[in-house]
Amino acid sequence: MDVPSAPTELFQRIEASFLRQGMMQRLGARLVRVEPGLCEVALPHSERVIQQQGGFHGGAMGALADIAGGYAALTVVAGDSEVTTVEYKINFLAGFSDGELRAIGRVAKAGKRIIVTTAEVLHLDADGKLSPCALMQQTIVPVPKTY
Repeated sequence: MDVPSAPTELFQRIEASFLRQGMMQRLGARLVRVEPGLCEVALPHSERVIQQQGGFHGGAMGALADIAGGYAALTVVAGDSEVTTVEYKINFLAGFSDGELRAIGRVAKAGKRIIVTTAEVLHLDADGKLSPCALMQQTIVPVPKTY
């Protein structure tokens, strides 16, 4: 289990945007860790994120990776900006039907107009074992914050 610590200003800025993500809220995702160039998001196994055989749906894995990479990118742009995904490619490595997923997004290269990120999606079982689930590469662009 994650031990909460006092949120940093960066965590609070990312969390303010994350809490506006209706899809992530409905799926039960939570923000776990935020550092410059890095964001980690968790998604517990539930009826909201499964496919017909009971495993995590690929769409849920892709959405989680997209969010983690996007928020990693948001950590490296100005506070009056947001980001949006231009594209991503994901490789699914394994399926799981319990525990939770952890997506760790990292900035690979931050430019003025384009930010390239990666996200590793891991499965966390009840014993705390982490197993690879998916890998994503993403292109992000900074956009004006409109809220």
